[in-house]
Amino acid sequence: ADTRKGVVLTARVHPGEVGSSWMMQGMLDFLTGASLEAKILRDNFIFKLVPMLNPDGVIVGNHRSSLAGADLNRHWREPTRAAHPTIHAAKEMARTLAAEREVVLFCDLHGHSKKSNAFMYGALDGLGGSLP
Repeated sequence: ADTRKGVVLTARVHPGEVGSSWMMQGMLDFLTGASLEAKILRDNFIFKLVPMLNPDGVIVGNHRSSLAGADLNRHWREPTRAAHPTIHAAKEMARTLAAEREVVLFCDLHGHSKKSNAFMYGALDGLGGSLP
């Protein structure tokens, strides 16, 4: 049986946060690369990556919203297939993965207008960190 744990990485829910695409590109390049570290990660984890959660908003040049004018990052709790299709699909994919194996990390990459360098916000199980 495959006992690898799951990791979900997503990016670009806010079209104006271009830096998240560069971070995701770096992750993709590293994880698919030939280094020993990348091989160890691939051998021990199943990675599910969504490089761009808001392609419609990116294409039309929006800064925070989708083509329909929704801030998709505010609809993770109850996304609808019609109004928030990429969030709905990403959440279903994460739920499916969590039903198959333990998911040890869900990381949604962003850029920030005022913070510098790298930082993290997070939620702990029981405090909003589960997939409802």
